[in-house]
Amino acid sequence: MGRWSHIPGTEKLNKYRNKRTNGYASIKEAAVAANLKMLALAGKIHDYHEQVPFEIVPKWKGMPAVRYIADFTFVENGRTVVADAKGMRTPIYKLKKRLLAQLHGIEIEEM
Repeated sequence: MGRWSHIPGTEKLNKYRNKRTNGYASIKEAAVAANLKMLALAGKIHDYHEQVPFEIVPKWKGMPAVRYIADFTFVENGRTVVADAKGMRTPIYKLKKRLLAQLHGIEIEEM
């Protein structure tokens, strides 16, 4: 909690100005999660998971592994979907998205 968080309108925002909502990093991510959970309950998707890590580059010479953490993964019509609720496409995100696709053949769907 921030120093002034007891005053309405002064809640702490992260560096991209997102507001944490229902345990999610942003309002958009919370909305996408709610929609995907409804699709899972309706049987339209299955094997739904949140915050799934993918190792892009393994650790090497004392340096940590490079990982991408997907907001959501699920299976739809027999196809595994790796999805991200993106508001801001940072340079690091763009690089990880490209490396995941080129090195591992995994395409990220932005929702």
